[in-house]
Amino acid sequence: MGDYKPTEQVLAAGRSSLGNLFLERARMQPDTLAVEEDGVLTTYGDLATRVLKLANALKGQGVERGDRIGLLCHNRREYLEVELAAALIGAITACLNWRLVGAELSHCVTLVTPKLMICDPEQAARLDELDIPDIPRLILGEDYETVLEAADDTNDHPLVDPEEGLVILYTSGTTGLPKGALISHRAMIARALVFASELHLAYDDHFVAWAPFFHMASTDHALATILRGGAVIVVDGYQPAPLIDAAERYKVGWFVVIPGMIEDFINHLNAKPFRPKGIRFIGAMADLVPPHQLVEVTRLLDAPFFNSFGSTETGVLPGSRSMVEIGVPPVRLSKIQGAFCEVRLVDADENEVGIGEPGDLAIRGATVFSGYWNAPETNAEDFRHGWFHNGDVFRRNADGTIDFLDRAKYMIKSGGENVYPAEIERVLLSDPHVQDAAVVKAPDNKWGESPVAFVATDDASVTETTLMALCRQELAGYKRPREIHFIGIDDFPRSTSGKVQRHELEARYREGK
Repeated sequence: MGDYKPTEQVLAAGRSSLGNLFLERARMQPDTLAVEEDGVLTTYGDLATRVLKLANALKGQGVERGDRIGLLCHNRREYLEVELAAALIGAITACLNWRLVGAELSHCVTLVTPKLMICDPEQAARLDELDIPDIPRLILGEDYETVLEAADDTNDHPLVDPEEGLVILYTSGTTGLPKGALISHRAMIARALVFASELHLAYDDHFVAWAPFFHMASTDHALATILRGGAVIVVDGYQPAPLIDAAERYKVGWFVVIPGMIEDFINHLNAKPFRPKGIRFIGAMADLVPPHQLVEVTRLLDAPFFNSFGSTETGVLPGSRSMVEIGVPPVRLSKIQGAFCEVRLVDADENEVGIGEPGDLAIRGATVFSGYWNAPETNAEDFRHGWFHNGDVFRRNADGTIDFLDRAKYMIKSGGENVYPAEIERVLLSDPHVQDAAVVKAPDNKWGESPVAFVATDDASVTETTLMALCRQELAGYKRPREIHFIGIDDFPRSTSGKVQRHELEARYREGK
């Protein structure tokens, strides 16, 4: 560039905020369906009017640029309205997990010091029970509609820089209280572009938002769908009937299925004739799903399973190009790295590891979040050397693919050897009658730590003896579980994304000893 330095006006032309991109899409297609909820249809034009009214109402209630809005409610159309209105005025939506217990929820609210709390009537009562400061509230329903009716729909909001915060999504907090991941306009817009490019989505592919909006699956993809011009079908949680109905009536880009609901959903799909209108792909993180379930659910939904890897902090980029074919049991579940990021696998000294060696995943790219809210020490550690280290262990193969081994914090040190629970779980899940499996670390007087497995099965012929024999065939001796405990499929503690929470199983094991 030589001595040339672009002026602020030149730089401004290269910036867009998520809120303004939404309004531009609404201007181009005002009569197109944007949201459906319980049969109520909202066009892009009507949604834009409501969003503008809410943006002005929020400013009227003292919400300013950079302020946080605590949003505590079940899935409903207003969730998107709040996120989009906050985006227009430069406020940040803190997407609170209503499933948390009181102490955890109090922490999440206090962490971000909201200027305003927006909640549904059911959650409003919970706020009175929390140990939090007195915060002004807006209750969804009649109060919310009254505020919108009184507001105007003018748009004179200043340009929001794309590096400013858009939403805060909370991590699961498996080793302590949840952390708030700040995702910028830039990162969310980049995630929308990645979805479209890497997954070959069309502008009119729709999205069924049934997973909680406080999770990345629904917030990321609902906003991406709105930016592209598709419709978001809002369903409040896992309900087989409306999910099946939506799949039969709409062309869907990504249909969310997660561990813990797949087997039940398969049963509902088999219960009566079902013909999807067209689904491009389903699911995520195929490693967590028993192979026989992958075969059955892909066949029934007539769509490949997304063999991805991603996180709240990164989006799906680290692994976004691999699919499990319809009706075919996968031979391997290696990930194909996305095109719009840089990935390194490093050792404890930040040296890149060799082919076939385990290393911590470090990533750099436009979809990466902007750090954890009010956590400078954690950010200094996780963003060292200008890369985000997400705590996941991978192995790079000679063909360039990468294999997910496990979360670094779940690694078991047994007699000096590294044991990754996910490797053992994949062997256990290869038995077609194993519904789910999770491996945790247990103290061992001889080896320091040893793996212990929890298994759910639908066949009494599956015993500890048969599974131990399977492990002997597939695993080195130090990797084999010391014990196998059988529990019901519903007894696995899960996060909102369906992942088994191993720390709770570890605590359960310790209590039983």
